[in-house]
Amino acid sequence: MNRQILRLAIPNIISNLSVPLLGAIDTAVVGRLEHVYYLGAIAVGSIIFDFIFWGFGFLRMGTTGLVAQAYGAGNERETRIILMRVLIVAAISSLAILLLQLPIIELSLYLINASPEVEEYTRLYYHIRIFAAPATLALFGINGWFLGMQNSHYPMAVTIFLNLVNIGLNLLFVFRFGMNVDGVATGSLVASFLGLGLAFILYKRKYGGMKLNIQFSELIEASEIKRFFTVNRDIVIRTLCLIFSYAFFTAKSAAMGDVVLAANTILLQMWYISSYGTDGFAYAAESLVGRFKGAGTPDKLKLAVKANMLWGLGLGLFGTIAYALFDAEIIALFTDKEPVIAMAMTVVIWLIVAPLVNSVCFIWDGVYIGATATGAMRNSMLVATFLVFVPVYFITAEDYGIHALWMAMTGFMVARGVILSIYAPSRIFGEQSL
Repeated sequence: MNRQILRLAIPNIISNLSVPLLGAIDTAVVGRLEHVYYLGAIAVGSIIFDFIFWGFGFLRMGTTGLVAQAYGAGNERETRIILMRVLIVAAISSLAILLLQLPIIELSLYLINASPEVEEYTRLYYHIRIFAAPATLALFGINGWFLGMQNSHYPMAVTIFLNLVNIGLNLLFVFRFGMNVDGVATGSLVASFLGLGLAFILYKRKYGGMKLNIQFSELIEASEIKRFFTVNRDIVIRTLCLIFSYAFFTAKSAAMGDVVLAANTILLQMWYISSYGTDGFAYAAESLVGRFKGAGTPDKLKLAVKANMLWGLGLGLFGTIAYALFDAEIIALFTDKEPVIAMAMTVVIWLIVAPLVNSVCFIWDGVYIGATATGAMRNSMLVATFLVFVPVYFITAEDYGIHALWMAMTGFMVARGVILSIYAPSRIFGEQSL
């Protein structure tokens, strides 16, 4: 079992770490430009795109669980139908995003109380990167399909290629051509379409030879459409709660001033680095749990859950130790602005405990996605967001300021892990699945 887990997890860890690496380099590049508000614009712009793109994260997560179960049941035709269905949904969703781009940015900036300078450069960033929507959503779907097919190497290749190209273009546009946030946005736009092109090339190479003659009636088969949207509805609600929490965190940081916003942006990049590492084992859990559920082998399912949880906790402990030893040195890699560094160091303790604390809910997320037990994920996220995260912040904000934000975020992650652990006996190991 450990060999199967590592075969899936290691490529996922490598590819996942390239995602926050991109964000880290963007932050470091912009953090060394003349004005702090460039960094604030990247933070606010990123959270807007988190809302837009993470809201469609079900195109990856829901696809992985459904495809893994079809794969485990030996139904290859169904795996291809799911891929075609998710790419159609991605195309329609992308068109809707592009048509609604102006109301989205106006509402977003109305809700986030940023400085005039941050708002100006956020608009510049947004109006370029928004055109990456078709490629981004399609990549969610095809990468989720690869993972469901127990193939973690192709998503790794696509993600690393995309992010390395993105990094190279960002450095070129900012330092060679003298651009600022517009250079970062343009790099993301071009890299997204190049990454999608590579994904289709890889698909054609390994899976394109079989002619299945899928009919349109199969794509809109009522019971499968209902299952598809039931699973994905719950994932959307779960994801919107997650995005709300990060957006709330960023908005309150912006309200505390550009220095607090910049400091918290850097710490969140470090938070993402540790979470994406643990997510490698969460993705392995998605693939294996879905496969064993589809194959009807509960003993292997239980073993996969236990082993992935142990690997996730081990990696989380490693991250906590690393941040405890090298917190100041890592923060200094992101910016040379002394006020920003000093502010980040005042709350770095919350970052230090995060990798270990967060690993529990990250692994459970993978388990629940693979089992398509998405109703429990939805419920746990609603409770953690509105009965823990928001109340903790408002109760502590007046006395603890910036610490209240991190206290609320930590409580949010702990609550998710506890609730999903309580649900597991009935939703994962019992007969109930939705």
